[in-house]
Amino acid sequence: MSDAGGAGRRTERRVFGRRKGRKLRPGRAALIDDALPRLAVPMPPAGGRLDPRTLFPRPVRAVWLELGFGAGEHLAWQAEHHRDVGLIGCEPFVNGMANLLIRITSSALDNVRVHPDDGRQVMDALPDASIARCFVLFPDPWPKRRHHNRRLIQPSTLDGLARIMTDGAELRLASDHPDMVDWLLLHGRNHSAFDWPANRAADWRSRPDDWPETRYQRKALHGRPVFLTFRRRPRTTG
Repeated sequence: MSDAGGAGRRTERRVFGRRKGRKLRPGRAALIDDALPRLAVPMPPAGGRLDPRTLFPRPVRAVWLELGFGAGEHLAWQAEHHRDVGLIGCEPFVNGMANLLIRITSSALDNVRVHPDDGRQVMDALPDASIARCFVLFPDPWPKRRHHNRRLIQPSTLDGLARIMTDGAELRLASDHPDMVDWLLLHGRNHSAFDWPANRAADWRSRPDDWPETRYQRKALHGRPVFLTFRRRPRTTG
């Protein structure tokens, strides 16, 4: 597989899964109407590029990306504990977006921007080597074999991540579904741009200190959570 160093193009993709759950309470609906437009990533025209460091009201030392942030607990924690980092969170589920907006406003997090749709749209618009860390935590496992093509982590997604991630950047993946864990390991280890530096079981069974536990994670619906950290290998030159 290629090192995926070239520029990507935005393509239309189908987003699977729910976009809406229970009807939002008035306060949360107001956040969607008022706060979301202010915090949403301004997407450029097709083929355009987005400079992620210009999204925030003050300079940031790095930009991190979370694809599918769920209820936003992890993203908000990272933003609160790394005020010098800008975070972009992508989530098409409206109820999850409302939850994150509550956390952003209550904690006055000015270092978060959001995209209320497929995160791969943002990936397509980002420049090469512009993201210093990426999170894909507990993505939908789509357990039926005929639905495996719906899984977010695919070779094409890893190609896109390899393009936008800086050399040495961390790609953090997690799942509590055994089949999905195998899938993540298979595709991550088979991709030439990523290295998995784990040496012992504790490297993937123990949650790192800077990886906060979420309510979903505590439920462990499918089994014991597994935490995988891959690193973007240095780009080849010449």
